[in-house]
Amino acid sequence: MLSPFHSRRIQLKVLVINSGSSSLKYTLFDMADESVLCKGLVERIGLEGTNMTYQAHGQKFEAPLDIKKHSEALKSITAKMTDPEIGVIKSLSEIGAIGHRVLHGGMDFSEPTLVDDAVKASIRKYFVLGPLHNPANLGGIEACEESFPGIPNVAVFDTAFHMSMGPEAYMYAIPRKYYEKYAVRKYGFHGTSHKYVYGKACEYLKLDPAKAKIISCHLGNGSSLCAVKGGKVVDTSMGLTPLAGLVMGTRSGDVDAAVVTFLQQQEGLSAAEIDTMLNKKSGFLGVSERSSDMRDIRQAMADGDPKATEVYKMFLHRLTHYIGAYYLLLGGADAILFTGGIGENSYETRVDIVKNLAPLGCTLDEQANACRGKMCTISTPDSKLTAIVMPTNEELMIAMETVKICAK
Repeated sequence: MLSPFHSRRIQLKVLVINSGSSSLKYTLFDMADESVLCKGLVERIGLEGTNMTYQAHGQKFEAPLDIKKHSEALKSITAKMTDPEIGVIKSLSEIGAIGHRVLHGGMDFSEPTLVDDAVKASIRKYFVLGPLHNPANLGGIEACEESFPGIPNVAVFDTAFHMSMGPEAYMYAIPRKYYEKYAVRKYGFHGTSHKYVYGKACEYLKLDPAKAKIISCHLGNGSSLCAVKGGKVVDTSMGLTPLAGLVMGTRSGDVDAAVVTFLQQQEGLSAAEIDTMLNKKSGFLGVSERSSDMRDIRQAMADGDPKATEVYKMFLHRLTHYIGAYYLLLGGADAILFTGGIGENSYETRVDIVKNLAPLGCTLDEQANACRGKMCTISTPDSKLTAIVMPTNEELMIAMETVKICAK
């Protein structure tokens, strides 16, 4: 069924690319009915053991590759797409547009945009704010320009949806000159996911998207919350970078900024070492000293590991804190959404989250909560706040945004 985000049916095949430093994730959509023609991943590009996964026609194919660049990975992918036996298109000319996930658009982009030299320059400008992702995202765009000459590329920014926040939410209470000189402010991330589930929830609950009030919880190895009112972001938990907010797999989430200077002084750590510690060695992994994966944390709790229990309670505490704050900022909410790997699949974790929402009039329907990875209401019919499991689909959202831009 075609999403209501579309104003009309468009006969267009869209390739969606999510390019990492050593990986390239891809999905080819037929936007006439939003079906997935093929999808897959090339990982360890430029490293030993490069491998490609290709899924089409209900089958999965894997093969080792000997490649060094993303452009070479694209050529291997397109060879599979057009293969007479396992391909899904006869010619690359059938692909009408390419949509790219780009992490950071700074203050330059509040909407997806057609890529040109000025857009690429802006993506490059924000390398400093997205040092791991933006260079790789730009590399994917340039590889597609080389492999698909003449086909439009569209950049869809993780930060764009959050550009509707007001200064009371995005400003930091530090000297204004740093905002004016370096654009230091809250940007927020997972915007493509939050925008997608907001729209789907409005459709599901028959709410007016111009009036709905929804709290979106994208919970996974990286987690963020977003308070959306009438299609505009009131606040979100991530900040200048994806480090802020909730307790995550390897990220600390919110900490007193003085922790940074204290540890630098006491441990003699450099700024780079502090950055690595907070982003890659903290969160579930740092506190449990066991794993960054919620599944492992829950198993460790079952085994009686007190450190795992401690970090799990920290996760719930911080999450409850944010939900309560966003409920008040919105002036009440129509629904709370659970998406992402944890939100969609960990029904045990949802039990504990919804239990904490009792003061907001949300009661868990335990039988309904047994669902995993599919859209379902998990609160009781008499609940004042509706809780919904809402699977995200960032790739489809990128394809939909790409269609909109190309239609213009």
